[in-house]
Amino acid sequence: MLRVVCVCAAMLVPLVGQASVIAGTLPGAELRGEAVFRLFGFPLYRARLYTPTGAPLDWGRDFALELTYLRDLSRGDLTESTLRELERTGGALPLRRQLDRCFADVRSGDRFTAVSQGQDRIGFWLNGQRTCTLQHPRIKTRFMAIFLGDNTRSPGFTRKLRGE
Repeated sequence: MLRVVCVCAAMLVPLVGQASVIAGTLPGAELRGEAVFRLFGFPLYRARLYTPTGAPLDWGRDFALELTYLRDLSRGDLTESTLRELERTGGALPLRRQLDRCFADVRSGDRFTAVSQGQDRIGFWLNGQRTCTLQHPRIKTRFMAIFLGDNTRSPGFTRKLRGE
């Protein structure tokens, strides 16, 4: 019986860590929307958008984006796909080294949380543990627009994520 309790408690640690990341960095934030992103029909991740009081997305206010991966992906895959999407949605940015420090290999079930901190900074957490702060002029809009902008790869995904 004790073993079952310990296993169950261990399974809850990442969930508690995630909740505290958002509550601790974005007080008053509530879930606004969620969606599953699929590539060629295969689910890659579940995304959740947290905004102040669950209000509609306002690019002028801080918000959080949580991705729960549904597949294993390497740090290199995450970095390369992010750089490609940044280039596709507004031009290349010199962020490879910063992204390599922020990202890590992910396994199915891992959660990355990105919390904007003004226009020029985004804090990143993996399973509740801080990994880095990404800094670049207007990085909030550039990075978050990959998921939430008007030119995403999946407009239906984006509408659901934005709670529209």
